[in-house]
Amino acid sequence: MTGTPRRIMNALVVDDEESVRRFVERTLREAGYQTAVASDGPEAMDVASKLTSFDILVTDVMMPKMTGDELARRLRQSEPGLKVLYLTGFSDRLFKEKVTLWQDEAFLDKPCSVKGLLEAVSLLLFGRVSAGLPTP
Repeated sequence: MTGTPRRIMNALVVDDEESVRRFVERTLREAGYQTAVASDGPEAMDVASKLTSFDILVTDVMMPKMTGDELARRLRQSEPGLKVLYLTGFSDRLFKEKVTLWQDEAFLDKPCSVKGLLEAVSLLLFGRVSAGLPTP
């Protein structure tokens, strides 16, 4: 098939809001990503330890038990090339605690659209919006 990625990309989706977690997971899965989900940082660490590898972490910033930023920092200890997309309704708080984003990090305000989510993930993973997505 033309346009099919050479390798299935794996995404770990972490959000304490079930509706957001389900939306992100379903959107990515329907776009051809292999997905795993967790409801908070400690659960995500456990899920990640059971995965062979994953390409992108899509995480909420403000969660109980562990922030998305702390989760990303911990996961990068074993996955240094991990791309991170922060989903947040609190981008001001993200930048208050984290003055700059590292390379391979981006953020997307919640709520987001299917198109916005897929474009952000594609830009992080491939450096461009994937050919299968409509462009404005």
